[in-house]
Amino acid sequence: MKALAEQIVDLDGVEIYGRVVGVRGLMLEIAGPIHAMSVGARLTIESGSGRAIPCEVVGFAGPHALAMPFAALDGVRRGCRAVVSTAAGNIRPSERWLGRVVNAMGEPIDGQGPLTLGPSPYPFRNSPPPAHARRRVGEPLDLGVRALNTFVTCCRGQRMGIFSGSGVGKSVLLSMLARNVAADVSVIGLVGERGREVQEFLQDDLGPAGLARSVVVVSTSDEPALMRRQAAYLTLAIAEFFRDLHKDVLVLMDSVTRFAMAQREIGLSAGEPPTAKGYTPTVFTELPRLLERAGPGIDQGTITGIFSVLVDGDDHNEPVADAVRGILDGHIVMERAIAERGRYPAINILKSISRTMPRAADPAFLPAISRAKQVMATYSDMEELIRLGAYRPGSSPDVDEAIALHKPLEAFLGQLKEEATTMAEGYQRLEKILASSATEN
Repeated sequence: MKALAEQIVDLDGVEIYGRVVGVRGLMLEIAGPIHAMSVGARLTIESGSGRAIPCEVVGFAGPHALAMPFAALDGVRRGCRAVVSTAAGNIRPSERWLGRVVNAMGEPIDGQGPLTLGPSPYPFRNSPPPAHARRRVGEPLDLGVRALNTFVTCCRGQRMGIFSGSGVGKSVLLSMLARNVAADVSVIGLVGERGREVQEFLQDDLGPAGLARSVVVVSTSDEPALMRRQAAYLTLAIAEFFRDLHKDVLVLMDSVTRFAMAQREIGLSAGEPPTAKGYTPTVFTELPRLLERAGPGIDQGTITGIFSVLVDGDDHNEPVADAVRGILDGHIVMERAIAERGRYPAINILKSISRTMPRAADPAFLPAISRAKQVMATYSDMEELIRLGAYRPGSSPDVDEAIALHKPLEAFLGQLKEEATTMAEGYQRLEKILASSATEN
């Protein structure tokens, strides 16, 4: 009965509509009963060619509402009807969505038929749970990548960021996490991705086994800004549904930067003033609203969020990266120099951090983790002298140890895409590397 009542509420009793009076770029000006339109309200433009174009109200200018489309504006002219929809802004996910690929509107795009709708609606733009009612992060989560499991341990309900320039391997790292992580459900949001890479990700990186326990949301780079932004909102809405079923959910989003770019495009079209690198103020308002939705729930379920951040020009202090780093519970830094010397994943352990460390790590292995990081820091400090041949062996026992352990530690940090390593295996392998150095000395 409850589900039926919710569906009855969604029905439109009276059709309310305005008219298109102007088109400026991607912005539509709508005249009519603007009292029935609010920011975030959905409209349907009835174009002259018979197409129904969904739009969203993003602002007001004088007596007119400003709307942006979810699709191309071909066929739209002055006088087209803009019908106000009261049922929009929600999605009805169900457990049968596992193994499916959907677009930003929640429509299937995998050719496997219609989706089974769930009983209750979940809003695209939901509010995060109250801070005082949320549970604490849970136990450590096995990510299947030994460099992260060992040195940047992530807990259930934690939010991590992967900060990387283009072509450094963040998408491959995300695919390793999607395939190997010990979570009940994965919800993967491909926001502004290249269309060519979608099938490669689904078939090669994720694979049939990974897809079977995942829901994939796809919005390619050629789609309108509203679609790219909504893909991020939909990813979190689906994750919230599974969290409310008391499941441990992993959210992988590639990338937050493209979400910010879409919001910048929307803000500039609506007349917002540009700030740092052209990003509008609403970008830095929407980022925490999106990212805070991940994390522990009120009950048993959790949403562990891993968000990729595409740093512009390899500048890890650019505005979006800087804002996201302050919101998340840790960051994984990938560097081009490491990728160029052939070590993948190209993670800089010394610059990466998990805010749940050292509590998240096994206390028995904390001395080994600390010693390994000290060894890597020593080698990093002396790397230039070592490569130039200016360092004389025997001058410093610490540097000699760092040189001896450099290749074994580099091999430890490297990992093939198809390879998976548990947390226990990673700890044991690290202790073995450090013990071999002590034996030699």
